[in-house]
Formats: sequence, structure tokens, C-alpha cells
Amino acid sequence: MKKIIYCIMALIATVASLSLFTINLSASDIDDTIVLASKNSYVFKTYLKNDDIQVKSYDGVVTLTGTVSEESSKALAEETVASLNGVKSVDNKLEIKGKVPDAYSDAWLITKVKTTLLFHRNVNAITTEILSEDGTVTLRGKADSEAQKSLTTEYVMDVEGVKVVKNEMTVLSAEIKPSTKTIGQKVDAMNEFIDDASITALVKTALLYHRSTSSLKIAVETKEGVVTLMGNANNAAEKDLITKLAADVNGVKDVVNNMEVISPKAS
Repeated sequence: MKKIIYCIMALIATVASLSLFTINLSASDIDDTIVLASKNSYVFKTYLKNDDIQVKSYDGVVTLTGTVSEESSKALAEETVASLNGVKSVDNKLEIKGKVPDAYSDAWLITKVKTTLLFHRNVNAITTEILSEDGTVTLRGKADSEAQKSLTTEYVMDVEGVKVVKNEMTVLSAEIKPSTKTIGQKVDAMNEFIDDASITALVKTALLYHRSTSSLKIAVETKEGVVTLMGNANNAAEKDLITKLAADVNGVKDVVNNMEVISPKAS
């Protein structure tokens, strides 16, 4: 009888040890998948391709180390990784290389405006020259249409620290308009795959960089390019603006805005 009990206990111990090994192996596989998915994400391969970022994951807890060129890159890296399946938390230890411009300085504002435009596909950050002096931002370069020029002004005016926008961009006529497209339009034309984690990160960071939406707590989920927004908006106009900004982010196919309009309480 004792021998039978001993055999049963030994069998239970063996099964438990095999189960533990399987769990550990599975956790290791998940960590490897997280690291690989990070490196292969659209954000890491395009927006962060010139940055030096190391990604390590242990049991779903991800640590980011290395250097990036600016604050937006640090935020994008964290948001992208945080949106991946299996990630429990992100410890962002990335450092910004070089001297960081003082807040609200001209250099700081130029970087912030440039970054904001980069998130959106219907404007062209690459060919837009941005100048700043004491909160007055001057835009130069070429615009494909009056609509694009106006949209660029609208987006820049909604950047924190911008007081005045002088848009001196030239609108190209149909005869001389080049075939060049914005980053987002090129991506759409090539049907390049943009992963959901990257889209979520881009939408979150874009909304953070717009003054009108930076203070709002907005939950963003993406499935096959369709973005779902959740949270509270102060009014219908604000909700519509959020939808507009999210819809103009690279890779977004559609926006489902489930945010609730909460009227401010009367004092």
C-alpha cells in the first residue's frame, strides 16, 4: 500500500514539474514574441528606425533602454509596446540624446509642431518649413491644395505653446503639382500593413500632442485598422474633433467613437 501511495505521489510530482516547465516555456515564448513584435512594428521600423532602442521582456514586463532623438519618440516606443498582446507593464528607461530644448523655446516649439504634423496623413510634415519666434509659427513650403494648407494651419494652431500661425505656404496649381504624396498617402497607396499596436500608439500620441485633446483621458483600441475610442468628452464638438484627429492618423481605416458627452455640472 505504501509503495502504491509513493508511486502516486511521485507521479503527481512529475506532472507538476512538467506543468511548471510548460508554463515557464510558454512565458518565455511570449516574451520572445513581444520583443520580436516590437522590433517589427510599423512605429519601430519607420518613426523610430534611427533610434537606438533595446527591448527586453520578462514574464510580460517590458523594459526599454537606449537613446532616442526626442520626447515624442520615447512616448511612441512606450505606447507601441504597451499595446502588444501579452504585455503587462512597460518600464521606460529611454534617454533623449543630445541637449533637450527648454520648454516653450523656439526650438522646442518647432520640434513639437513638426512631430504633430508627422502623425497625420493629410498634411506634409516633410516638405513644410517651420519657423518660430516667441510663439509665432511661420509655415513655408508647398501645399497640394487650399484644403491641405488650411488643415496644416488648423493642426499647428492646436499645438501647445503656439500663439499665432502665419501660413506662407504656396498652393500648387494642377499643372505643376508634383506626384509626391504625404507619408500616410504613400502607405495607403502601397497597402503597406500597419499593425494595430502601432496604430493605437500613433493615435494616442497624436491626441496627446494636440492642445484640444491632450488633457482628456481617452482609451484607444485597434482591431484590423479600426480604432475604437472610449472615455468622456465635454461636448459634441470636442467628440467630433477627436474623431477627426484620430481618422487622419496613418493606418486608421475607420473610427468608432464610443466616448460619452458629459455636460459640466451647474455650479
